[in-house]
Amino acid sequence: MSGLTKLTAQQWREELETELKENILGYWMKHTVDNKHFGFVGEIKSSGEVLEDADKGLVLHARILWTFASAYRLYKDETYLTMARRALETLKTKFNDAEYGGLYWMIDVQGRPSQDKKQVYGQAFVIYALAEYVRATGDADALAWAEDIYRLIEKHAYDPVHLGYVEALARDWTETPDLSLSGKDLNERKSMNTHLHVLEAYTNLYRVWKPEGLRAKLKELIEVHLDKIIDSSTHHFLLFFDDEWQSKSEHVSYGHDIEGSWLLWEAAEVLGDEQLLPKVKEAALQMAKATLEQGVDKDGGLFNEYDGRHLDDSKDWWPQAEAMVGFLNAYQLSGSAEYLEAAQGSWTFITRFVSDRVGGEWHWQVTRDGVPVVSDHQPKVGAWKCPYHNSRACLEALERLNLIEKREA
Repeated sequence: MSGLTKLTAQQWREELETELKENILGYWMKHTVDNKHFGFVGEIKSSGEVLEDADKGLVLHARILWTFASAYRLYKDETYLTMARRALETLKTKFNDAEYGGLYWMIDVQGRPSQDKKQVYGQAFVIYALAEYVRATGDADALAWAEDIYRLIEKHAYDPVHLGYVEALARDWTETPDLSLSGKDLNERKSMNTHLHVLEAYTNLYRVWKPEGLRAKLKELIEVHLDKIIDSSTHHFLLFFDDEWQSKSEHVSYGHDIEGSWLLWEAAEVLGDEQLLPKVKEAALQMAKATLEQGVDKDGGLFNEYDGRHLDDSKDWWPQAEAMVGFLNAYQLSGSAEYLEAAQGSWTFITRFVSDRVGGEWHWQVTRDGVPVVSDHQPKVGAWKCPYHNSRACLEALERLNLIEKREA
């Protein structure tokens, strides 16, 4: 083997599987099941304190469903299936809006909606998770529900004039002024983040359901990313837009860039459009190169953001996870050793600084020099702190290392 030695690949896989099973999945099974109310606890502080009455997020529960469905698909461990079913049941019985369709953004511990808007990002994550559950179990009801949510997004959120999707709608799918995903996001009509995760969701749905309409939408979404969301001069994602795709932000999000590079290639591969594949390959490698050159610190960690003037040099958990996968993907596409080295650097940084060897799971954030940040604003479990980025990184890396080893044997 030239780029990756057999011994290195074997050791890396062993470390990934131990991290996945013991430190990530094990943590969520042990600490997050809410036996007092239902589903999973809404928040656990970085200190380990459980906030029993915290509201429960749609994204949290959808990502738990995806994570444990994916783990069950790979390992066929019934304890993973039990976790996935618990998340699925909570989505069906507590988050589902029986009157208007779709799912609430947040609910309280009594199961009442505390934020009832239809955030397209959240609907997409449920599709993504349901499709993974279908891949793992073949469940026809889960597929039918995913199809229904897909149709709701297309009926209410799609922009037939300028393409793409509006960020959010009111509970009854009418217009709402409250568009933003979170307090740190701009209140604009369209965003990179939502489109990236609709792309991700439609890719996974297309794996298990292949109508021509979905195929056309997936192709269009890939083209929207190539034509409107990627800045052709910098090879970074633009982040926020008005209806007509005028950019509203100068920020660079290194984590989204490297995540997007591999999700776009995955979408193109699943779609199988021979004309699109070379275009997406070129774009993915350009994004990976820009991220490697501008966003990676000397210790292998990935910086958070750059706003055109100031570098946020702290390092959140999820960009590190996406960097490992994105650089492995770039290595698979190019054969360039610098990407393999970058992926190895990402994993080394994760194991040294981001993985919490004492409390379990991963720290939300570490400083540039690797010191964990303890803050009530950065919980161990929360509406945005879920098992999806890190579990997926381990699962993806395991699969990719196997493919690389076979190719280079």
